[in-house]
Amino acid sequence: MITTKIVYDHRGRSKKNEVGAVEFRVTIDRQSYYINSGVSVLRKNFSYGQIINQSDSDELNERIQILFGKLQSEINRLIANGDFIDINKLRAKIWTLSEEKTSTNAVVDWIEEQESLMNLREGTVKHYRTLRRRLLEYGKINQWSDIDVEGLCNFDSWLHRLKSDYNERLLSDSAIYTYHKCLKAVINRAVLFGKLTNNPYWQLRGKFKRGDNESVQFLSDEEMKRIEAIHPYPGTPLAIARDLFVFQMHTGLSYVDTQNFDFSNYKKIGEKYVTLGQRVKTGIQYIVCLSDECVRILRQYNYALPIINNSDYNKQLKNLAVVAGVNRRLHSHVARHSFATRMLASGAKIENVSKMLGHASVSQTQRYAKVLAESVIADFEKIESKPKDHCQ
Repeated sequence: MITTKIVYDHRGRSKKNEVGAVEFRVTIDRQSYYINSGVSVLRKNFSYGQIINQSDSDELNERIQILFGKLQSEINRLIANGDFIDINKLRAKIWTLSEEKTSTNAVVDWIEEQESLMNLREGTVKHYRTLRRRLLEYGKINQWSDIDVEGLCNFDSWLHRLKSDYNERLLSDSAIYTYHKCLKAVINRAVLFGKLTNNPYWQLRGKFKRGDNESVQFLSDEEMKRIEAIHPYPGTPLAIARDLFVFQMHTGLSYVDTQNFDFSNYKKIGEKYVTLGQRVKTGIQYIVCLSDECVRILRQYNYALPIINNSDYNKQLKNLAVVAGVNRRLHSHVARHSFATRMLASGAKIENVSKMLGHASVSQTQRYAKVLAESVIADFEKIESKPKDHCQ
């Protein structure tokens, strides 16, 4: 059974005063897929599949109906021919039919189309989706002619003002750098397909930097012990999240590498299980030695780490932080950061830690040493600031 419907921001990500995307929902045998209409409005201006209370409501509603009609016609054609309905091909076909004339933002629409063609990993797709949302909020990069050196610099300035004005906790310098990284990749594809003659980022080498290491958050020994002391009922989502997080704290593996864990790759050397693996994200080799706690966790899951959606995993980590009394936002990478800083604090050579983490160079690992040094200095300053007792 196939059904179609016009919906608004199905993920519910748009805030009260932010625009959200009007989308087409295609449900095939109870599985729903979404295609962006290229139209974005405030939530209060969308009701029952229609845009309301806007000066251009009629024009936008007409545009949506044209696209929606083409979507239904294409589905009917596929059904009549007995063809398999591939949502990615359907999405690409709709936008090929619509061309840029029916689009409110040709750049954002094209980015969405490319997402299904670039064979991106789940985590990377989220970066591109967030980039699209930011571009829509910015509203000044709509057509390909808007992409030049000045346009990119203005977009960067807007992002930093947004970070400053609203003090957005998740809009760090690292996040802004990621927006530029994704946009640069998309523009490279646009040049390849002839939409642009050159990539303005080529003239801006070194202009947009990753920024401070504020995103490097790690747990203290006390906080790690609190989490390890929590033992939720086995098999529950909280228990799975706890075990996976502790495993990351002891190995430094990233989330995606835990989801591709294969115990058969480990060899017993002396009393420890060791492997020379390869990171899924970068293909760079890493070395892991399993601690006794890791082996205990693996026994519990028949030597295969549990598979959990990254979004669900991070949601459970929030609950874990509350239960363990850890007053900070937990996400999967905090465990990897904690492993790195703990190893360095224990006296491990930075070159060895770099190999454990699967870093391309030691310079990547040095940020952990820098953050650790800053933490130590802060502790010394706390001691210095305490009033001293004087003998009478």
